[in-house]
Amino acid sequence: MKYDVKDVSLAPKGKLRIEWAGKDMPVLKLIEDRFQKEKPLKGLRISCCLHVTTETANLVRVLKAGGAQTSVCASNPLSTQDDVAASLVKDLGIPVFAIKGENTMTYYEHLNAALDHKPNLTMDDGADLVSVVHQKRKDLVQHLFAGTEETTTGVIRLKSLEAKKLLMYPIIAVNDAMTKHFFDNRYGTGQSTIDGVIRATNRLIAGSNFVVAGYGWCGRGLASRAGGMGAKVIVTEIDPLKALQANMDGYQVMPMKEASSIGDFFVTVTGDINVIRPEHMLLMKDGAVMCNSGHFDAELDLKGLKKITKSQRVIRDFVEEFTLTNGRNIYLLGEGRLINLASAEGHPASVMDMSFANQALSAEYVAKNYKKLEKKVYCVPEDIDRMIASLKLKALGIKIDTLTAEQKKYLSSWDMGT
Repeated sequence: MKYDVKDVSLAPKGKLRIEWAGKDMPVLKLIEDRFQKEKPLKGLRISCCLHVTTETANLVRVLKAGGAQTSVCASNPLSTQDDVAASLVKDLGIPVFAIKGENTMTYYEHLNAALDHKPNLTMDDGADLVSVVHQKRKDLVQHLFAGTEETTTGVIRLKSLEAKKLLMYPIIAVNDAMTKHFFDNRYGTGQSTIDGVIRATNRLIAGSNFVVAGYGWCGRGLASRAGGMGAKVIVTEIDPLKALQANMDGYQVMPMKEASSIGDFFVTVTGDINVIRPEHMLLMKDGAVMCNSGHFDAELDLKGLKKITKSQRVIRDFVEEFTLTNGRNIYLLGEGRLINLASAEGHPASVMDMSFANQALSAEYVAKNYKKLEKKVYCVPEDIDRMIASLKLKALGIKIDTLTAEQKKYLSSWDMGT
């Protein structure tokens, strides 16, 4: 079996951490138990380009239980947990190609190594596998039934391909499932981003001016958590509806140019490019902290930053100090990559339980229905979404009401008015 991880001897620690995460993933465990009996993925070859974390390891275990042959690579050079990668190789026999801190060349070598598996299903977080297939590995399309996509950035890329009629195989947009973006994006990103910022800097959030660029589900979660820790939250937006919502949620809303001279912390969660640029950086206070929690580091204009920098140094783990041409120092966290995975451990397992339940059940859906699918981006079927929510409630010991016969009749009629 081919693989490329940092050190296989790290496996015992990784195995324990995977087990610990699994204790908070009851929905995925229920799916694993069923998959073990039914083998709905038998014979399916799956290439996974995901953050190689304890939670992802539990998903991979479920896919294997379902009968799939799986290979794994990282979806971000800084997100791999090396002990987890080692455990996947040693304890589960999964070909893994992922090393924390790998350079860009190695990153793409690993993508291609995972694709050498000749997958029937790609499982992406950021659409990099799909991108490589469409640009350089078109020969693999003949084997591909469909793909799944985990994150907003990836869905944006895929919908662009679909709109241009260039999409070569169907994709299930796992990110758009309500049990994914309502919870993972909002509560997961909110907590794990704050965790990453604090671990990297050990600075006090309370009393600070905390600038959140983007007020989608990730931005809403982050603003809520920063505000809950006592920060004065400022939101920057380009969408009038989201800006209005941020205002009504109690946050200051202003352009990035105005926020630049006020903020103590800046976090981008937009999915777009060059959200914070040199003209903003030059306005920042001495000591301002800047990071990104969107999928790609392109949200920060890092090339532009270097052009206005006199000197730079790593001052502590995951913190680079940039002395600008105006004499001020600003601090970049985690090389501008996903800070919640660069300096912390990513989303808590309990929220990834729902996200990865969507991945596992979408893989099963593809195995059963791929012949009916067109070259489009599909939402996760609503019955799968609702089933996951019901399973999560059951696991939490929460009961809810059901409609009476009278209520069902009322909701389906038109003549029972006032």
